[in-house]
Amino acid sequence: MQPIMLSTVAATIQISIAPVFLLAGIAGLLNVLVGRMARVVDRSRKIEQLHPVSTGAEHERHVAELRLIDRRLSVINHAIWLCVASAIAICLVVALLFGAELTHLDIGGVVAVTFIASMLFLTAGLIAFLVEVRLSIRAVHIREELLEREK
Repeated sequence: MQPIMLSTVAATIQISIAPVFLLAGIAGLLNVLVGRMARVVDRSRKIEQLHPVSTGAEHERHVAELRLIDRRLSVINHAIWLCVASAIAICLVVALLFGAELTHLDIGGVVAVTFIASMLFLTAGLIAFLVEVRLSIRAVHIREELLEREK
């Protein structure tokens, strides 16, 4: 077995810097997603308390909001799952870079496919995030009767 040169390790670290920065960006996105999820959960708890004591139109609004909240939680959960999958794939890219260098394997294709998978997961996660944001906009529309506009 050949000794591993410090210059080889240093070069591999330099190559892996970009994926590590990407990993930091994904971590920031996950922080945003988890924060949004926490706010949605808090809102659902509040509406769940109001639901049993409401009647008529107010009760229907609570049911509609609970359904929207349920949908938002599902979409956020998917976005988080996809972003975590992307982060895991990035970690695999870095591990494969070092593993290939240490074992002298020619696995550039595997590294490329893993990186592409990471980007696809991240793209899907961002699309799910966009869908959740659109759903949240629907949740905060002010009912026309509350605006008291002149007719």
